[in-house]
Amino acid sequence: MTESSTHSLHGTATNQYTTNFDRLDDEPLSVAIAEAVATVTETDVTVLDPLHYAIDVDALERLFEPRADGLRDGGSVTFGYSDCMVTVEADGTITVEPTA
Repeated sequence: MTESSTHSLHGTATNQYTTNFDRLDDEPLSVAIAEAVATVTETDVTVLDPLHYAIDVDALERLFEPRADGLRDGGSVTFGYSDCMVTVEADGTITVEPTA
């Protein structure tokens, strides 16, 4: 069974945006984060600074990749990227909140 893959953004009253990342999909988590931030900031993804300027992308990918005993079921990472606070949760939720 795979998780649903939804890359549409949903606004909330606090100006936060969320998208769900399918941890079993072939698309890297880093790409999903960059696309979410580009959407929130209304910027072309190719104009954003590389994500590795903000966080160790390899470590982030390994932290949330499927493990031999299944998917991680808890934990989150929050970091700043391109005038946004980004939170990635173990359930595949990516939350982006503009800071500017």
